[in-house]
Amino acid sequence: MSQLTGQPIFILKEGSSRTRGRDAQGSNFAAAKAVAGAVRTTLGPRGMDKMLVDSMGDVTITNDGVTILKEMDIEHPAAKMMVEVAKTQDDEVGDGTTTAVVIAGELLKEAEDLIEQDIHPTVIAQGYRQASEKAQEILRSIAIDVKRSDKEMLRRIAATAMTGKSAEMARDVFTDLVVKAVSMVADKEGPVDINNVKVEKKVGGAIEDSEVIEGIVMDKERVHPQMPRKVENAKILLLNAALEFKKTEVNAEIKLTSPNQLQGYLDEEERMIRSLVDKVAKSGANVLFCQKGIDDIAQHFLTKAGIFAVRRVTKSDMEKLARATGANILNTIEAVTKADLGSAGIVEERRVKEEGMIYVEKCKNPKAVSIVLRGGTEHVVDEMERAMHDAIRVVGVVMEDGKIVAGGGAPEVELAMRLKEFAATVGGRAQLAIEAFANAMEIIPRTLAENAGLDSIDMLVDLRSAHEKGKKNVGLDVIEGKTVDMLRKGVIEPLRVKTQAISSSTEAASMILRIDDVIASSKSAPMGPPGGQPGMGMEDM
Repeated sequence: MSQLTGQPIFILKEGSSRTRGRDAQGSNFAAAKAVAGAVRTTLGPRGMDKMLVDSMGDVTITNDGVTILKEMDIEHPAAKMMVEVAKTQDDEVGDGTTTAVVIAGELLKEAEDLIEQDIHPTVIAQGYRQASEKAQEILRSIAIDVKRSDKEMLRRIAATAMTGKSAEMARDVFTDLVVKAVSMVADKEGPVDINNVKVEKKVGGAIEDSEVIEGIVMDKERVHPQMPRKVENAKILLLNAALEFKKTEVNAEIKLTSPNQLQGYLDEEERMIRSLVDKVAKSGANVLFCQKGIDDIAQHFLTKAGIFAVRRVTKSDMEKLARATGANILNTIEAVTKADLGSAGIVEERRVKEEGMIYVEKCKNPKAVSIVLRGGTEHVVDEMERAMHDAIRVVGVVMEDGKIVAGGGAPEVELAMRLKEFAATVGGRAQLAIEAFANAMEIIPRTLAENAGLDSIDMLVDLRSAHEKGKKNVGLDVIEGKTVDMLRKGVIEPLRVKTQAISSSTEAASMILRIDDVIASSKSAPMGPPGGQPGMGMEDM
């Protein structure tokens, strides 16, 4: 490249670094594969857990892929893209996060071998996209329909999502809780909003003490100890306004010249608050949930009126209370009518491990419910909550889509076999990419076998043999160490877990594949790029 007056022209800030070509690709591939390797050992019923310690010393013990990747302090940009794969999978389906990341890592490993054979990354990415589209088509063809009313099938799906996690100790209890809770909040058709299932953790007691409440549980207490602890046949008022003396919106100064005037001022303040409480009482409400504050005078009058009151309730809890009890959330006390009130069989403050919790239960047709999780230690309860989240999400997905596939690596082996047949019909260099995609699919059964201490080659041979005979649902039973029909075994996953994992992992792998130049700007004082050069000249471009 030409130079002006013999001097290089600097176009990047001093301290910036640049990596190009095979070096850039190699760096990105290594980072992405390292992320996949970090979570690979957690896959399956026999997967191991990870202990993560943050900068504050807080410990998280889990084998949930997305939790591990979120807690890891990852710097490399390509590695961050792999974390995004797990987050997308978690947001869309709730389960299969480890599967998605492991497949993405294996796709890049296969692509590395093809690049060594001088196949252009764009050709590989195009072949991967073709294979992904064909894989989605194959998965839809082998999927099995399931009805919303099939509770036994939903229990099996929840059990599969919990397998390998701490919640497996009480899997039967938890699967019943999950299916019962999701069935309550689901309409007869349409999407299932799992945000209406509230999970409340409480350390103490046994795992088996966990329960579903047909209503809402809140980690709150009554505003005054003299209020009734328990209200039956509750008429519930939800108020998004403060029961406090209204202050002026502008700065005002009030001058009082005698004690009588001061007393009159205080009496008027008391009268205003009493009138607000009277309006609550006249509406017929005997329970008040207030999103804002309730001052001391209002607490006194509410207590005298025998009204059970809770303040500073979160917006999300107010919305769930409205769905569970049928109440309307009011922004002013002036317009309250009996029609705005909700109802519940019992509203009660109970002591759970020396702390008060509000139970709103026995609602007639609750469209929002709560699951109270109990466990011996904080780490156990946290991991159970993560398992519960996965199970609730997959049950909701199956109720929405009505489609399932067998688990235990069965779909991946079927995909590998069918995609190799498809590759032969494509021809050209894209054929090699599709075959590489097919080989990458086998990483799931291979990993399941390795994590269970089985011989992965023997297991894969047995699986391929069964699928070549047309047994589409044969997968790997890692407990018994042999291949079996996973549908009969009750190991079932939603179709969307597989389609989303393949879709997001293919997109991430294709994006990383197409990067051949990494330009990183300096974060701190200029240090210069590797090699001791002070900057980047025009000839470097």
